[in-house]
Amino acid sequence: MPSIDSLLDTVKTSLLTAIDNDSLTLPTLPEVALKIREAASNPDLTAKELAELMGKDAAISARLIRVANSPLARTLHSIESLPAAINRLGITYCCNLAVGLAMEQMFQATNESIDMRMRQAWLHCTEVAAVAGVLARHYTHLAPDQAVLAGLVHEIGILPVLSYAEEHAVLTSPEQLEMLEKLIADCHPLLGARILQAWHFPEWLRQVPEGHTQVNRQSDEPDYIDIVIVAKLQCLADSSHSMASINWQTVPAFQQLGLSPDRTGVDTEEFDAEKVSALSALFY
Repeated sequence: MPSIDSLLDTVKTSLLTAIDNDSLTLPTLPEVALKIREAASNPDLTAKELAELMGKDAAISARLIRVANSPLARTLHSIESLPAAINRLGITYCCNLAVGLAMEQMFQATNESIDMRMRQAWLHCTEVAAVAGVLARHYTHLAPDQAVLAGLVHEIGILPVLSYAEEHAVLTSPEQLEMLEKLIADCHPLLGARILQAWHFPEWLRQVPEGHTQVNRQSDEPDYIDIVIVAKLQCLADSSHSMASINWQTVPAFQQLGLSPDRTGVDTEEFDAEKVSALSALFY
């Protein structure tokens, strides 16, 4: 029987070879996301037409209304309807957010341990997205909706890794979970870039899955990779994740956002409250 390390190498080689040969089956966007993207490509799309389309998905509609009432949108007055949310946020903002949120249904599996890992991945992506949106609003001139979308897709490459493990019944037992995490870490950035390319997302977004793992990267000006790096490090602080041990002083993204790289850099009461509110709007 092959060793765990040998099995890991075999699975990793199979995945990477399939990527190189374009033979790996990549996940497809949910139907609702495809319809929203198609509608968004119409320059004459109206808020009323978009509301009619999005209104067919109750979960997305409810979240958009919550986002419109959250710190992710500059607002003082509460709203209760989807058309009002679209008018407040704008068509582009709502389309980006709805496409990202529609991806949640992809993070599911029939194998119990794989399903749990997928749900953990989605929760983490949502946490990073919430923090990214608040960071973009407070510390950059970048669009909060695009920062949220970047956070939601930054680990999209986990999906084919976990799907492969489930389909081939490998690395799914409790004693193999550590090896599964190593496989994810090794493969998900490249897979994520390939998925976003297959989905025809813009170049800046395709760079996020690989770029956010390069915490020492230097950018000419603040970008969405910087935002995701800072957001991810904040979300992983004090966890057992390998990135939790990174010295923030060595991460240029903090300086790009004008933030102090010490552990209290952005942990003000107001900022924390906004993060919690944004996460609630996106996830619950």
